[in-house]
Amino acid sequence: MSITIERKAELIKKFAQTKGDTGSPEVQVAILTERISNLTEHFKTHKKDNHSRRGLLKMVSQRRRLLDYLKGENIARYQALIKELGLRR
Repeated sequence: MSITIERKAELIKKFAQTKGDTGSPEVQVAILTERISNLTEHFKTHKKDNHSRRGLLKMVSQRRRLLDYLKGENIARYQALIKELGLRR
């Protein structure tokens, strides 16, 4: 259900702006997207897990805020991230 250490390191390496970067919006959004997709799979079998559903909604809101921030700061980075993660159609 949670993200593995190896997968998290992979995402950090792929989306980091500089070496050792873990706090940029791109990295944070990528990690949140991975966690959201894991929880979505969890809910396919555990439909009544409302406590985890609340956490999922919080993560989706946090990702939305980070994406809004990135869109306001640099639209090119925002569009590249959206395309890379496949969040919009």
